[in-house]
Amino acid sequence: MREQQDPRSVDAEHSRPSGVDDTTVAALGELSKALEAVHRARGHLYSMHQLIGGADATLDRVVELLREAGHDHLSARVECELIGRNVLPGRWTFQIVEEFDDGYYAAFQEVERAARKELAAGRRHIHEAEMKQARRTVGRPGHEATP
Repeated sequence: MREQQDPRSVDAEHSRPSGVDDTTVAALGELSKALEAVHRARGHLYSMHQLIGGADATLDRVVELLREAGHDHLSARVECELIGRNVLPGRWTFQIVEEFDDGYYAAFQEVERAARKELAAGRRHIHEAEMKQARRTVGRPGHEATP
């Protein structure tokens, strides 16, 4: 049976600063959730970067095998049309990653950081910390409030 407890009783690093209301905590929680989605999207972008790079490198072997099999016209086409081709106009994937990191990603992180600083003394994951406190069973192994 779960013991009832004040969900606001969390470790100091994640505690709600005095005067911060529930709606502000919810808004910061949603902003954090959105940033986490952007982090995941960034990971997928890096996966694309690595996959495309690997595919481009594999084309060297394709050209070699097509030539060996006597398919010079297809070998030449792969070599001229695909190897080293831009994935977007004027851009290889490393350039896409850099533009994303320096633009949207950096701006998103800065806005989230500024909102936390202004509204919650810079504290992160207040909403989640309060949810943890409300959901854990005091005294049960694996339900400790802090490490």
